[in-house]
Amino acid sequence: MKSSTSSIATFGRLLIAAIFLFSGTGKILAPAMTQGYIASAGLPLPVAAYFIAIAIEIGGGILLVLGFRARWTALVMAIFTVAAALGFHHKFSDPDQLMHFFKNISMTGGLLQVVAFGAGTLSIDAWLASSITQASAATRTELVAER
Repeated sequence: MKSSTSSIATFGRLLIAAIFLFSGTGKILAPAMTQGYIASAGLPLPVAAYFIAIAIEIGGGILLVLGFRARWTALVMAIFTVAAALGFHHKFSDPDQLMHFFKNISMTGGLLQVVAFGAGTLSIDAWLASSITQASAATRTELVAER
């Protein structure tokens, strides 16, 4: 991957992660309000949903920033984002709700790009893949040398 393409992939991954980190931090700072909002949407187990949302938003956001297990992380976050869109922004007669619904769907599109193409070369995933490839090459070289 070219250096400029690699930088763009990394920057895109950071931008996607930013909204989740910001949202998760907001939830941590206002637990009662967040749990009340979850309950007002009619979702079951607001306390459990609160902790799941924080785990996905903060944990997933950090993993995306690092580019670690990025494809699986982005897939979980995409599913979560669609679920949030359907659970919280389904009143399409309200223009604000409709906009938030499409914001979530757009975010899902960005996450699916990470699922499809990976984290890019500036990531822990790329570093691990490179390390495994180098170790495999070294092992093959040793096996050939022993013959």
